[in-house]
Amino acid sequence: MIDILIKDILPIFVIMFLGYLAGKKGVFKTEDSKVLNKLVLTYALPAALFVSIVKADSAMLFDDLKLTIVSLVVITGMFLWAYFSCYKFFKHTKSEAAVCALISGSPTIGFLGFAVLEPIYGATATTGLVVAIVSIVVNAINIPIGLALMNQGKGTQTQGVKKSNPVIDALKEPVCWAPILAVILVLLDIKFPVILDPNFELIAKANSGVAVFAAGLTLSGMKFQLDKEVVYNTIQKLILMPAALLIVGLLFHMEADKLQMMVLAGALPPAFSGIIIGNQNQLYERTGTSSLAFSILLFVIAAPFWIWVTRLFA
Repeated sequence: MIDILIKDILPIFVIMFLGYLAGKKGVFKTEDSKVLNKLVLTYALPAALFVSIVKADSAMLFDDLKLTIVSLVVITGMFLWAYFSCYKFFKHTKSEAAVCALISGSPTIGFLGFAVLEPIYGATATTGLVVAIVSIVVNAINIPIGLALMNQGKGTQTQGVKKSNPVIDALKEPVCWAPILAVILVLLDIKFPVILDPNFELIAKANSGVAVFAAGLTLSGMKFQLDKEVVYNTIQKLILMPAALLIVGLLFHMEADKLQMMVLAGALPPAFSGIIIGNQNQLYERTGTSSLAFSILLFVIAAPFWIWVTRLFA
């Protein structure tokens, strides 16, 4: 765990702090974060999602239906609960609630999945299976749903303007159709040529670093908040989601190793994609970024806790 914290968690704080300092010192203006986020949202993130998902195969999805079903039901269910609770309990707009769901209802599996799971459980086929399935649920299902809900919320707030279809609007976004296209290729067993990977990976590598830097830059222009909503989002992400995965996984009698990996994957900090989408659309920026920072900090405690708990029950 010490190795993971130093190599994978600490760099997130360092890069976010650099973005924060850059904003405070005027090296970058706060509004520059939107340019960086546009780069990530339009090119880097779609490329990263496409490359990570297309490497899977249809056998992965069907060889272990328990893992697929539990991941799909629980993670999507927690995503929708995050949307509902933000809208009903904290009285945000539907668009803000959608961004909240993309943050506190989604683990950052693409960035930290292998980095956290492999040192603990090894670079096995099972590790790749868990990361692939959770990644598909988060990126190919939750992101399109979140974008559709966000667009629907924007439509209800606009008066005197012809409303467009929020689902169609969402599907026009590269961050939405790229992972869906990758899943379709996987289901059809169409192998994406490995020789073409570098064309996507070069821009994909900019995804996480630029996104975290932009988050720090955004935070420099606003006051960090630690209120009951940030605490609730953190509890929802680090405690409720992995707990739900553990309970449902036990009910389905999942294999011990897959159950442990799935629970730890669910306990990962919030997805950076939600922060990017929120900042680009000027929605839920301060609470979302504060929730990300606080969740990453407490992941230091949550990770060893869930490793211990799942080993105890599994």
